[in-house]
Amino acid sequence: MKAKKKTWSMLMLLLIVAVVTAGCGGNAGNTNEGKGEETKAVSKKNKDVVVAINANFITLDPHNSSDTHSITGARTMYEGLMGFDENMKVVPVLAASHKISEDGLVYTFTLHENIKFHDGSDFNAEAVKINLDRLRDEKNNLRLRKSFAKVTNVTAPDAKTVVITLSEPYNAFLNKMAMALIISPKALQEQGANISKNPVGTGPYKFKEWVQGDRLAVVKNPDYWQQGIPKVDSITFKPVPENGSRIAMLKTGEADFIYPMPTEQVAEVEGQKDIVIEKIDSTIVRYITLNTMKKPYDDVKVRQAINYAINKEAYIKVVKSGLGSKLDSSMSSKTQYYSKQTGYDYDPEKAKKLLAEAGLPTGFTAEIWGENDSETMKGMQFIQQQLALVGIKLDVKSMEGGTLSEQINSAKKPEEAKIQMWYVSWSPSSGDADGATRGLFSSEMFPPAGANTAYYKNTNVDKWIAEANKATDPAQAKTVYADIQKAIWADAPWAFLGVDQVISGKRSYISGIKVMPDGSITVRDAEVK
Repeated sequence: MKAKKKTWSMLMLLLIVAVVTAGCGGNAGNTNEGKGEETKAVSKKNKDVVVAINANFITLDPHNSSDTHSITGARTMYEGLMGFDENMKVVPVLAASHKISEDGLVYTFTLHENIKFHDGSDFNAEAVKINLDRLRDEKNNLRLRKSFAKVTNVTAPDAKTVVITLSEPYNAFLNKMAMALIISPKALQEQGANISKNPVGTGPYKFKEWVQGDRLAVVKNPDYWQQGIPKVDSITFKPVPENGSRIAMLKTGEADFIYPMPTEQVAEVEGQKDIVIEKIDSTIVRYITLNTMKKPYDDVKVRQAINYAINKEAYIKVVKSGLGSKLDSSMSSKTQYYSKQTGYDYDPEKAKKLLAEAGLPTGFTAEIWGENDSETMKGMQFIQQQLALVGIKLDVKSMEGGTLSEQINSAKKPEEAKIQMWYVSWSPSSGDADGATRGLFSSEMFPPAGANTAYYKNTNVDKWIAEANKATDPAQAKTVYADIQKAIWADAPWAFLGVDQVISGKRSYISGIKVMPDGSITVRDAEVK
């Protein structure tokens, strides 16, 4: 077994060196699986759609979701007062209209009427209040709670009016309202915590079953309040971590839509009959969190050394088959208030020098965590090879998503966290700069409250995040977010890697299923033609 691992490591290293030296294009790393195979011509005789994704759902509680797949699943069945269009712009959904007071403290929403939850109970202002009270309750310890910390009061003066009062202005509040999907109060009362496995919302699809690790099935809501939707009878999401299996399902028609499309297969499949490849630029950033509370990552020189030790251009070519771009800040260039940073170009000699200055001239042994899908494994193996060149010996540990989440969030105190390095991606599902910053870099957002898995604390960054949230002038917010990004870049709580292109594959008879810039999938308008 050791010999096999050693041989694989050597092959990976040779591949990386070849790519860097030759500067080869987007087909680097192509396994050529299925090369030359004909795509099976399949016609769709029913309206039952299968979507293959690369990882499991973790929860279907919309107030406690943080991973993109869980958010996707929840949004098929739940809706909020506000929502997002396919460009992540905030649009009204269950709210017919809204107004904001001049001081930015009072939000008044007027609701659509005559809407029912899937269990037949009424959607109204009181239902909204119950939901907002639930997610704000500290005892429930829900992930969305921090986004509503500035809410001081929620009232329902009548059945179609909700009034929300804030303690101070919060320029991202409408985006956060779009994340606050509304659960049936009747179901909440009957199910309690079990609501995470038995969703009841107002959305176009109703819950059928969730077999963890195998499928999530939703069916058409015949009483949906918007006419003409949904246009399909059911949608089944199937977690398929292995890239080859996912692309095979698309080719045979076993899956009608797959995401992510394996990057190494794009050039081969593009142009094939009956398959359509769609690409969009995204807000998804790829990085490695470095636990700044643990040695040796508590030394900024070590963290900077790791950044210099990784060839970002080679990472894009080898791991992403050229379909992406280098990450040059703490957020994507497609995210609100992005500010480009410079530095951390590939320089292994500088990395070695910084390690020596940190008292680690021969490097150190470390552990990196990640999920068990094919592309994540490929990424971690690439990082393993790169860091080995400067003396950092990585032990790669891959886990199923739910297990990984449990490991990360199980520490009762930050000092007890076992995580060292985590290879991961993030996109602000709320579509704003706050979503790309506060949950990842505020010291209030250590797990399980948020996703600051670097356990990063910078007093100025904490202060600036608060200032940026209060800013009602966009120019002021932009200036503050530029300062935040500059400080984070210098502190290097992450190894900054790349920005994804969002790539999906579908059968030509499918329309209306889209991947959003944050990597979530919308199936609201799914149709079989």
